[in-house]
Amino acid sequence: MEGGQIVVAISLLALAFSFATASDPNHLQDFCRAINDAHNSVFVNGRFCNDPKLDEAEDFFFSGLNMPGKTSNQLGLKVTPAIVEQIPGLNTPGISLARIDFAPNGLNPPHTHPHATEILVVLEGTLYVGFVTSSPDDRHISKVLNPGDVFIFPISLVHFQFNIGNTNAVAFAGLSTQNPGVITIPNAVFGSKPPINPDVLAKAFHLDNNVVKHLQSRFWKNNN
Repeated sequence: MEGGQIVVAISLLALAFSFATASDPNHLQDFCRAINDAHNSVFVNGRFCNDPKLDEAEDFFFSGLNMPGKTSNQLGLKVTPAIVEQIPGLNTPGISLARIDFAPNGLNPPHTHPHATEILVVLEGTLYVGFVTSSPDDRHISKVLNPGDVFIFPISLVHFQFNIGNTNAVAFAGLSTQNPGVITIPNAVFGSKPPINPDVLAKAFHLDNNVVKHLQSRFWKNNN
């Protein structure tokens, strides 16, 4: 390869790397409170924005994370989010929060947040948590957490939390986006509407078709 071609190739690789690693640009205003009215507003970061001069304290406020969530469901779990839907002022800052309540034996089933890394801190109880790395390794990394312990779930990786104690457990999760999104694996695989062809799932999971159909008939509740 001639010298000029090498320079061009290196320049293109450097440019591609810069696109792949670039962070979000700096904000050009303090905040951009989300609204549902498209009239006389600006569309930023997936939301229409209010005129900042009209924003008030309530736009940046949410109350209730001190209240235990109801865990009387099949998973023994309640996630109380504080994301842009609950706090309009979260539009553009790039953070959000959730309270997670677990009954004894309660489970936050394997799921992913396609838009966010999660940091979890345990306030009460004992949680067994873990995530699985990308293929081809598919390595399971797990840990038992006690009050005051912190654990990280990298962006988009499948992860879970399970209350292995005999008492209720409470944790708070911080997320690196205003709207982390969630894909709960059991819901997505066996509870999609319309359902995935059982032949596909039977082959993918090495199961009998009748087992797949039974799983698809179950009520999958999304608590995330």
